Amino acid sequence: MTENILVICEQRDGKFQKVSMELIGKARQLIEKKQGQKVVALLMGDKIAELAQDLVNHGADRVVYVDNPALKDFMTEPYTKAACAVLKSENPDMVLVGASSIGRDLAPRIAARLKTGLTADCTTLEIDDETGELLMTRPAFGGNVMATIICPDHRPQMATVRPGVMVALEPQTKTGEIVDFDVAFETSDSNVEILETVMIAKETKDITKANILVSGGRGIGNNFAPLKELADVLGGEVSASRASVDAGIAYKDMQVGQTGKTVRPDVYFAFGISGAVQHTAGMEEATLIFAINKDATAPIFDVADVGIVGDAHKIIPKLVNRIKKEKNL
Repeated sequence: MTENILVICEQRDGKFQKVSMELIGKARQLIEKKQGQKVVALLMGDKIAELAQDLVNHGADRVVYVDNPALKDFMTEPYTKAACAVLKSENPDMVLVGASSIGRDLAPRIAARLKTGLTADCTTLEIDDETGELLMTRPAFGGNVMATIICPDHRPQMATVRPGVMVALEPQTKTGEIVDFDVAFETSDSNVEILETVMIAKETKDITKANILVSGGRGIGNNFAPLKELADVLGGEVSASRASVDAGIAYKDMQVGQTGKTVRPDVYFAFGISGAVQHTAGMEEATLIFAINKDATAPIFDVADVGIVGDAHKIIPKLVNRIKKEKNL
């Protein structure tokens, strides 16, 4: 068993998912207190060898890649086989996986085959100073409590982590070890056949990539059109609290919070959002937070940089008009 941390990095059509770089950054932070420990990145796919250096530049000490036509499209069985073969060879102490649709499919199967535990959908990762165990924190009971889970009896310690929770390092030209790992695939490894891949455009954009978010909650009611107008003049995107999503007013992809997405925009507007811990946990790392609420005692003001006690329906049109005037729109 090594003391290394291995990050399973996800690429689609030759482009890395943002969460992969975020996890490499977090892994570097976790090993700061331990000498000799390395961050290992696992890369799988077809014709992806040239992508390995990008992982080194983002903080990986060592990249192990499996380049094989059997991995051209994601299929559970071939990817699980390849990942398990590498993990048995590398024998890391910890394994981090992005909580994407692929990561959530892959990670539990790897954990089952390696006979270890898995903590899913984590929002915080820390190392216990006394035991050295990985402290994996995630929302539980519908987001009403935060549970910290450890895996003391089995290795590797495994966790899937939400996109947007961790911070990626700025890429720098570096040198690192890059290893071509061969896996012998058989016909029986592919228990499904992909006949066609159909790309469907999302109706909403990825709010985790937005620099400006205009978010609405229960206090906005069922009309998000003013929020959209404000977001458009600001060059931002519209997001929402769970209450608005549960009411069918906003899409699930727009939800910010423990049961939604974690965001780190430069500017976050919270209109009609009370500020329960389930929501603030997903946006409190925003650089600048504006809170607008009629309730002066709303918890959202505790995390806001600027707070306005007032009716969002009256304030939004004034903001839009003022911004248009400043921009000569």
